[in-house]
Amino acid sequence: MRSFWPIFKRELFACFVTPLAWVLVCVFLLVQGMHFYLLVDFFANQSGVSSDQTPVQAFFGNTVLLYIVLFLLVPPITMRLFAEERRSGTIEPLMTAPVSSAAVVLAKYAAALVVYVFMWAPTVLYIVILRRTGEVDWHVVGSSYLGVLLVGAGYLSLGLLMSALTRSQFLALVLTAMVILVLFILGVGEFITREGSLVHEVCSHVSVWAQMNDFASGVVDTRRVVFDGTLIVLPLFVATRVVDTWRWS
Repeated sequence: MRSFWPIFKRELFACFVTPLAWVLVCVFLLVQGMHFYLLVDFFANQSGVSSDQTPVQAFFGNTVLLYIVLFLLVPPITMRLFAEERRSGTIEPLMTAPVSSAAVVLAKYAAALVVYVFMWAPTVLYIVILRRTGEVDWHVVGSSYLGVLLVGAGYLSLGLLMSALTRSQFLALVLTAMVILVLFILGVGEFITREGSLVHEVCSHVSVWAQMNDFASGVVDTRRVVFDGTLIVLPLFVATRVVDTWRWS
């Protein structure tokens, strides 16, 4: 796996040398900044009214803005990972180099994950602001960021696989967005299916809404962690097999 680092550094440099990553970061922080401001304003106007929800829980768990941001930003991050190299022909020298398929896939995935974490890192300042004005449950903060990391990591893994299946960045973006949308819609089935039924249990287990509500409440359910781990590992494994087919074809 010594070839991991050169590919990782090259991929990370390629992400930040183009305007795309910076545009995504700016859009992300703009949306989340507005989101945070509206939440703070809402809780400030609720003074004297009892509430069993904190701003941290509301920011991470009970808003659709979090999922819209993931839906709009994850596909652009992953769309070029393999599709652009296949379109331009630069994948051929990479496949003939003494590097393993697993190293190529993991290096590209790690670079995309670093970009994702980089986008979320400034939001820690929101927690610092809340801490200066009141008490903050750091256990809830930690579990909330863990949930954001796991959900995003799973979506990025799916996006990498979609990019490996096509030569078109646009098609990779559309396929990733469609898969994420299907998962989200399947999770919404939790609210329209009969409670106690098998379909309800499946929808509840897949639901990113229910998952983030749990994490934002400080509840780390191992079943959800296993599901997210599977959503990360399985697409990476399939993508590695796809890259193997390029090498031997």
